[in-house]
Amino acid sequence: MSDIRYIHAGLIARDWKKLSEFYIKVFRCKPTGRYLNLTGEWINRLTAIDRVKIIGTHISLPGCESGETLEILEYNPGCFRNKNAQVNNQGFSHIAFEVTDLYAVLQKIIEHGGSQLGAVIENDYDGIGLLTLVFAKDPEGNIVEIQSWKE
Repeated sequence: MSDIRYIHAGLIARDWKKLSEFYIKVFRCKPTGRYLNLTGEWINRLTAIDRVKIIGTHISLPGCESGETLEILEYNPGCFRNKNAQVNNQGFSHIAFEVTDLYAVLQKIIEHGGSQLGAVIENDYDGIGLLTLVFAKDPEGNIVEIQSWKE
């Protein structure tokens, strides 16, 4: 059996530059310097989209020193979004970050064009600690979970 290693998750954006800047500014993700500009017959065949052009970047996630990234891509022809994104939609649900100051990060999300989704909840897990948790949306409506733990 061959070794298996997680590499990246892909996020489709209407504007890859603006969305990557959001994750860099709010969650301290770091640019990797790896940019994508994909065109040609091979990418048409791979995506099953005629005359597709894909541009974007990879950004490193905090706490992922092994090279795992978030790949943010913009497609031309453009993407189609379910405008009613909910945490229980089928498919990939959300990206999650653990933070020390949940309220400060939530405020940064809002300042940078995101929004809060649902209430901030505190739940005491016996023997583990106090979890403070909230869901939010990035500027393009993708769901982000923010959590903070205290013993």
